[in-house]
Amino acid sequence: MAKRKSKAIIRSTVEIMRERAAARAKQLRKAKANLKKATAVRSVKLKKAAAAKSNVVKKLGPRKFTPDQLEYFKKIIVEKRRDTIEELDTLKESMMDVTTGEYVSESSTYSLHMEQGTDAMEREKTFLFASRGSKFVSQLDDALARLESGTYGVCKVCQLLIPKERLEAVPTAQTCAEYKNTNKPCERGRIALGKKQ
Repeated sequence: MAKRKSKAIIRSTVEIMRERAAARAKQLRKAKANLKKATAVRSVKLKKAAAAKSNVVKKLGPRKFTPDQLEYFKKIIVEKRRDTIEELDTLKESMMDVTTGEYVSESSTYSLHMEQGTDAMEREKTFLFASRGSKFVSQLDDALARLESGTYGVCKVCQLLIPKERLEAVPTAQTCAEYKNTNKPCERGRIALGKKQ
């Protein structure tokens, strides 16, 4: 009888162990299935995130100009600078007498009072144009310095490239046209600034 009891105990212990092993195997299969699902879901999320990032990168465009493009802009700036300096020289010649270094006054002893006023107004206008030209040359020099430092064409607000068309029209531009006109970043700028926050 003791033998039977011990066989029954052994048999019940073996059955319990088999049941536990079956339960563990079932849990393991379930865990593997859950892991597979989680991996698939994560993979889909990563693909969506990569696609979204790719779309944003496409919208934002390149981060800097190629050396050829920079050389093209440098030629534009140097040419505009040369033309402006020539205009300034012409204006200075019309404002001052080259031999004496004094303002030119067209027959002031014989001119009438109204003609003197017109002459003064013309001199003021010429001086204004010369002042504006000097300021433009200074801005062109700043643009050349930005070209040398590698920051030319990058918007001060959002750090994206200013459109090529704008730089061709205004080579001294430091922001996109929309920001210049409205004090608000363009759509690309808003996206870029949103990414930084």
